[in-house]
Amino acid sequence: MTVRPTLPPSSSCLPAQPLAGRCVVTTRPAGQAAGLLSALAALGAEPLNFPVIGIQACDPAPLRGLDLAAFELAFFVSANAVAQTLAVRPRADWPATLRVATVGPASARALEEQGFAQVIAPTTGFDSEAVLALPEFSADALAGRQVLILRGEGGRELLAETLRLRGAQVSSLDCYRRVCAALDPAPLVARFERGELAALVFSASEGLRFFLEIASTAGRAMLAAPHPRICAALQAAGAACPILTTPGDAGIAASIAANLSDPSV
Repeated sequence: MTVRPTLPPSSSCLPAQPLAGRCVVTTRPAGQAAGLLSALAALGAEPLNFPVIGIQACDPAPLRGLDLAAFELAFFVSANAVAQTLAVRPRADWPATLRVATVGPASARALEEQGFAQVIAPTTGFDSEAVLALPEFSADALAGRQVLILRGEGGRELLAETLRLRGAQVSSLDCYRRVCAALDPAPLVARFERGELAALVFSASEGLRFFLEIASTAGRAMLAAPHPRICAALQAAGAACPILTTPGDAGIAASIAANLSDPSV
């Protein structure tokens, strides 16, 4: 896969507001883009969220009937999993012996805000591979343990399959599904066609699929994503050389600024 490398975001040659006058479009679900929009605005951008992914709750009955005391570790795949799960099973339902883990800082923060302490999460990587590298997810730590994975419908099976190979007893429960949001693409498409939009950021592969269903085109905007899997999806959809950014809201914003400020891009 050909991916344009991320330029060093700390480059001293960048102006204080390297994205001044640039409109950067994000595609996160409504209510989940504030951090990235703020990071882009701090660099001078005109940030715009086009929330192509809608989040719907799955049937709550299986989650309501779940015996949480039967598990020793619960893993939340995302902040969406935290929100949808805790809406059905509030913090008071969770036994003190049940440890919680997740994949990245946003979902860890969501768990902490719900009252969970000592959340297990990687400090870099922010994907299943990074989680599996944690000592708490080693074969020695998990052999014979009961693990619950709370996820979105149709999620990756890598984590569950690997934990089973390491001796854990794994149960997975779908607590939400991603759907294509009902949006009017006309204003955004018009701006793309006029060349007014500098970059388009995808934080999930489904976001690309839904975006193309809604808007059909990304015009001449630079396409960027914080994970190689999403970059691969962008390239498969026709992006010649997508930007692989550094992870996290600040990293995404700084990577976009560095690439847009590079005269060779």
